[in-house]
Amino acid sequence: MKRKSVKLCMVLALFTMFALNACGKSNNQISNPQSPSAPSSPQKAGGGGTTIEITENAVNWSFSQPEIRAKVGDTLKLHLINQTGVHGLTIDDLGVNLKDGETATIKLDKAGTYDFYCSIQCGQGHDNMVGQLIVE
Repeated sequence: MKRKSVKLCMVLALFTMFALNACGKSNNQISNPQSPSAPSSPQKAGGGGTTIEITENAVNWSFSQPEIRAKVGDTLKLHLINQTGVHGLTIDDLGVNLKDGETATIKLDKAGTYDFYCSIQCGQGHDNMVGQLIVE
């Protein structure tokens, strides 16, 4: 009976350790050699417009660029990097749902303001992790 209790305690301790580790994950790697929040130089996209590359760095509890501006006809390559904590980036109206290290390529064919937000419950400041993509 004592052996079962010890094994159960060990399993529970490991489970707790993994759960806490996931909550406090930090990824300090930046794959973009430029300034972490600076967009790269626009490039001409096929079929008009330019290609804009943005690396959105997420930290507890904000995005590095809460406002992104582009023009109708542009192509946006949006890359998410978690610098502190575990975050996601979702733009519901454009079908974008990024996790750490992922990139979405979005053809911006309609003017408007598109709200984005952190899609992973990340702590007390989670509700402040919002921004806008403004397409003119």
